[in-house]
Amino acid sequence: MLVAHAGISWVLLWYAKEYHLLSLYEYMYYYVVTTSTVGFGDLSPTTELGKYIVALVQIPLGLAIFGAFLGKLGQTVSKKLRKVMSGEKDFSYLDTHILIFGWHPRRTAKIIEHILGDYKRMQRKILLCVVEEMDHPFYDNSMVEFARLKSFTDDHELKRVAAHEADRVIVDCNNDDMTFTTALKLSPLVEPGCHITAYFDEEEKVEMLNKYTHNVEANSSKAAEMLVRSMQDPGSSRLQEELMSTLKGETQFSTEVARHAPSTTFGQLFYYLKQNHNAILLAVAKDRVGIEMTLNPGNDFIVEPGYILHYVANQRIMTDEIDWIKASQHAMN
Repeated sequence: MLVAHAGISWVLLWYAKEYHLLSLYEYMYYYVVTTSTVGFGDLSPTTELGKYIVALVQIPLGLAIFGAFLGKLGQTVSKKLRKVMSGEKDFSYLDTHILIFGWHPRRTAKIIEHILGDYKRMQRKILLCVVEEMDHPFYDNSMVEFARLKSFTDDHELKRVAAHEADRVIVDCNNDDMTFTTALKLSPLVEPGCHITAYFDEEEKVEMLNKYTHNVEANSSKAAEMLVRSMQDPGSSRLQEELMSTLKGETQFSTEVARHAPSTTFGQLFYYLKQNHNAILLAVAKDRVGIEMTLNPGNDFIVEPGYILHYVANQRIMTDEIDWIKASQHAMN
C-alpha cells in the first residue's frame, strides 16, 4: 500500500507539472519527509494543483499508511527480538557451528569463555541449547546464539538447531541420564567429521557410552586423581590448569597430520615442532577421539598422515603452518 500510494502521488505530481520533485533521489527524499509530516520545506509543490494534491491526497492517505507501516515494522522487529531472547529462533541454516547442550550458570559461561579464548580458532558460531525456562544469557556476545528446546532428543528440535551440520558438540546436561541419552541420540545423527564431547559425574556412564559410540569423547571428573597427584607432586593442579586454559600461558592443543604428509617419526616431529614452533609434542593418536593414543612414544614411533598430534604451545598450530616435508627430513640432535 505504501509503494502504491507513493506511485500514485508521483503520477499526480507529474500531471501537475511538479517536475522538480520527480527525479528518483529527490522524490524518495521528498516523499518520506512530507508523508511523515517532518516537513523541512526545502522541497515543496509550487503549482496550485500540486498543492491541492499534496494537501488532499498525499499527506492524509500517506500519513495513515506510513504510520501503519512503521507500526508493523516495529512489531516485526520486536517479534524477532523476542524470538532471539526466548530461544525460539530457527537455526536450521547454520553449518560447521559449535553446539552446547545443557546450562550451568557458572560452568557454561566458563566453557564459552575458553572456546572464544583460542584466538586462532575457526570463527564458528556457538549455539547454546537449553530446556530451562530462561532468556538468552549471552545476548551481548555476537558469537553466541541461543535456542530453548522442548527436548534434546526430539528430531524436530535437533533439526531446528542444525545438529546434523554441527562441527563440534559439547553435551553437559543437568544429570548423567540426560547427558547419556543426548550423546547417544547425536552420535549417529551428526556428520562423520563431527566430534562430540560429553561430561559425566559417574564413570560407569563413560564406559557405557564409549562402548556404544565411536565419535563421542566421554569424560568424568578427575577430582580424586587430581587431589592425590597434587599431594604427591605439589604443583600438579596448577600445571593441569595451565594446560587446559586457553586464556593464559601454555595450552594443550591438537592438530591433524596433513593427509598429503609423508610418514615421519615421533622424534623428528618432536624436534621440528620445538625448534620451529616452540611447541612440545606430548602424544600421538590414531583417531580424533583419542582411543588409540600413545603418550610420549619412542623417537622411532612412526607417525602416519591423518594421525592426531597433541602438544603444548602458546597458540594453536594450524595444519597448513607445518612444513611436513621438512619435518620428515629433520635431523634429531
